[in-house]
This record gives sequence, structure tokens and C-alpha cells, in this order.
Amino acid sequence: MRIRTAAVATTAAASALAMLTAVPAHAAEYTSALKVRGVQYDAPGRDSNKCSTGNTHQEYLTIKNYSSTKTVNLKGYLVKDAAGNRFVFTANHYLEPRDYVKLRGGHGTDSDKNNVVYRDNCNFIWNNDKDTIYLVKPTGSRADVHSYTKRGSDRDGDGYISFHK
Repeated sequence: MRIRTAAVATTAAASALAMLTAVPAHAAEYTSALKVRGVQYDAPGRDSNKCSTGNTHQEYLTIKNYSSTKTVNLKGYLVKDAAGNRFVFTANHYLEPRDYVKLRGGHGTDSDKNNVVYRDNCNFIWNNDKDTIYLVKPTGSRADVHSYTKRGSDRDGDGYISFHK
């Protein structure tokens, strides 16, 4: 009887392991409380990355803390695109449960009160036709990742895509 129980347990363990390895690699991204809520990938108006008169500040990424109990410090988190353009949160920025921050292009004053952090770079980061957004934890593991195309993802054509509600 013990031999049979051990065989059943071994078979069950092997089945569970097979199911775990069958899960797509990108599924691990959803283990984080922080997720990309949405992106304004195409800033309204004609694109201009001039710091004084351009519209890069109207391009933004919204990151939300979906935890109902845990405050998350963004310090050390990395946001990047498929081409390797990147931004690292170098200062403490605490997201309370269910709170969000907009990571904007251009220059400005970061504010917890106004839920905004500026990249201090007037170049656009997100492509207007297609791109991939990576949110990476300070440990190097992915917190969230999303690919989009203008035609396939932006149903109303306004340059904004929601990923999580």
C-alpha cells in the first residue's frame, strides 16, 4: 500500500510540475502589485520633442498599485520599451494601496500629491505605431509587460490604451 501511495504522490507531483512548466513565461508578470494601467503612447497634437514648446509631457504611462493592503516604493523600478529606451525611478515614490502615478515625458516637478513623476527627458519613449512596455522590479524580474499596436490595441484611435482597470 505504501508503494502505491508513493507512486500516486510521485505521479501527482510530476503532473503538477508539468502544469507549472506549461504556464507561459509572461504569466509571471502578474505576480506584482504594480501594473501598467495604461499608456498615452501618442501625445495629442503634432509630435514635437522641443523642451520649451513640445508635447512630450502629454505622453505618459500610468502605473497603479493594485494591492489593497501593501504600499510600494517605486525606487529602483525600471520602465523601458522594446528599443531599450529606459527610465529608472531613482527617488523614493510611495504608492499607497490602489494609488497610481503618471510617468510623463518632459520636465517638471515630481509630486506625490499630484501623482506625477517626470522623466526629465524631452524625447518620446513610446512609438506611435507599436511598442512593448516593460515594468521591471528592482530585483530585475518583470512586474508587468504589454505589447501594443495602433491598429490592434487602440480601438477608438485616441492614442491611449488601457491594460488593467
